[in-house]
Amino acid sequence: MPPVSEREARKVAEEARQQDWDKPSFAKELFLGRFRLDLVHPHPEADPEEIRRGEEFLAVLREFLITRVDPTVIERDARIPDEVIKGLAEIGALGMKIDTEYGGLGLSQLYYNKALVLVGSVNAALGALLSAHQSIGVPQPVKMFGTDEQKREFLPRCVREVSAFLLTEPDVGSDPARLATAAVPTEDGEAYVLDGVKLWTTNGVVAGLLVVMARVPRAEGRRGGITAFVVDADSPGITVENRNSFMGLRGIENGVTRFHNVRVPAANRIGAEGAGLKIALTTLNTGRLSLPAMCAGAAKWSLKVAREWAGEREQWGRPIAGHEAVAGKIAYIAASAFALEAVLELTARMADEDRRDIRIEAALAKLYASEVGWTVSDELVQIRGGRGYETAASLRARGERGVPAEQMLRDMRINRIFEGSTEIMHLLIAREAVDAHLAVAGDIIDPEADLKAKGKAAADAGVFYAKWLPKLVTGKGHVPTSYREFAPVGAPSLAAHLRFVERASRRLARSTFYGMARWQGAMERKQGFLGRIVDIGAELFAMSAVCVRADMLRRRDPEQGRAAYELADLFCRQAQIRVDELFGRLWTNTDALDVKAVEGVLAGRHLWLEEGVLDPSTEGPWIADATPGPAKVDNVHRPVG
Repeated sequence: MPPVSEREARKVAEEARQQDWDKPSFAKELFLGRFRLDLVHPHPEADPEEIRRGEEFLAVLREFLITRVDPTVIERDARIPDEVIKGLAEIGALGMKIDTEYGGLGLSQLYYNKALVLVGSVNAALGALLSAHQSIGVPQPVKMFGTDEQKREFLPRCVREVSAFLLTEPDVGSDPARLATAAVPTEDGEAYVLDGVKLWTTNGVVAGLLVVMARVPRAEGRRGGITAFVVDADSPGITVENRNSFMGLRGIENGVTRFHNVRVPAANRIGAEGAGLKIALTTLNTGRLSLPAMCAGAAKWSLKVAREWAGEREQWGRPIAGHEAVAGKIAYIAASAFALEAVLELTARMADEDRRDIRIEAALAKLYASEVGWTVSDELVQIRGGRGYETAASLRARGERGVPAEQMLRDMRINRIFEGSTEIMHLLIAREAVDAHLAVAGDIIDPEADLKAKGKAAADAGVFYAKWLPKLVTGKGHVPTSYREFAPVGAPSLAAHLRFVERASRRLARSTFYGMARWQGAMERKQGFLGRIVDIGAELFAMSAVCVRADMLRRRDPEQGRAAYELADLFCRQAQIRVDELFGRLWTNTDALDVKAVEGVLAGRHLWLEEGVLDPSTEGPWIADATPGPAKVDNVHRPVG
């Protein structure tokens, strides 16, 4: 495929972005300096029947995981046994999010997430298999965008068979404008012929159905563009060329899949030609919540292990929990576990209600949970010391409890990359957060607009900001009696934290405006600034979720509520420190120096710094013996279900 310019790449991404806001968004308002607590408080409650069905399935799933899944075997063999996958299908786990009319369980997003928390606590690769199948695999896009015929044909199969999502290519990661896999229509219009290679196809080694993104060529009377297809994995011309291995998730069924003259019926196309990327991004609005579920589960498990270990392990005559350095780490894990669950459950309930636009909330949940989850895992390893670094198998071999702390650290690392890396998530969320500013700026920042258009845009912007900016100075956050319902007797007051969120929200909006005024169209390249803007918003969203959840728990059970208020107070105090630091770094940082230093590195000015080491990936006799091209696999494609 010919090179794609930066402008063309941005155009493709912008066309795929959902641009309308038909429903209110708590996070969008937060970035604009409007703290709409009414959009999340009282905490959305689940329907009693939904709770009953969800709890019944969790009980079945728990029994299955205890009696039929051995996570040590998955880690040792780097493979999920076929009987485990078949067993998951038997209890309905492959159809958790599929409606009952198609044979699925029809669980809510809330209970789907709870199931992933449970599965992930046993083995993260098993959780990845289920989430890749149902969050981004065939069920979700077909459910959202498929025809009635497609739903009847494919959804019952997805209850029995694993599916996979294929977008990434060897030369295409986060820039879909360069997608090279082709889908050429046949002359009779009855089918498309797929050719290309897909990389990192999670579940691709065992899937029976695939959802594939491919480029349809533009032609007269044909829009073309990136298009979504459901493809049967047994179709002639599909080969799995490699089963990939990774730092963590050793049981994950992830491979390289090649399409060579693969005929796909036109009836298998999801949506219109050219709508594939928009379908993928819309699917991810809720699909991304599977990763926060895994991270929340890891944090809850980390708290359990840290509590047990810190209570029994002694150092210098006292339990290690009695030392402030360790106590601080355990406190961070406890507060973070509560926050991650709060963010996850609030966002899931909003997804179930479908009364709010949660595209920013889901993205913030993914970003925040993946970063905090990784830090929690690292802190657990540090608390356990040498036993945290030692493998569970080695611990068991010498008679100790086999706690897989190091495995969890390896498994958790991918969440900062999966389904949008932290850096990409920063840009994606920032684009939505500054959408109002970009809409106002319009032709001011458009390099192709003429002076007349820029002048009119400047005048319109002046009117908008003259009304908007004064509102970012005062509000309930300055009134000591605000949010009094969050200051119950006998528990720490959370009212002050909500006042902080409101003031910080307005400060965040002002900072975004200052950045826009300073850099205008060039602000999209100020990724350090935008990343900090997003991180501040993520902390404020988490603080809001924590306060709202603590209040919900207090109303249900006053005793548990007091404990929840204590954790919420601790988390908010920790978060405020982080927010204040991020605000300071908006304007005091080394961003410009970093860019200049990298220019020197790439120009070779610092090659002397690389002397004195060897690179075993390029140097050594084993390099000459390496076989070029894709590695062969000892286990070819094996659909399971």
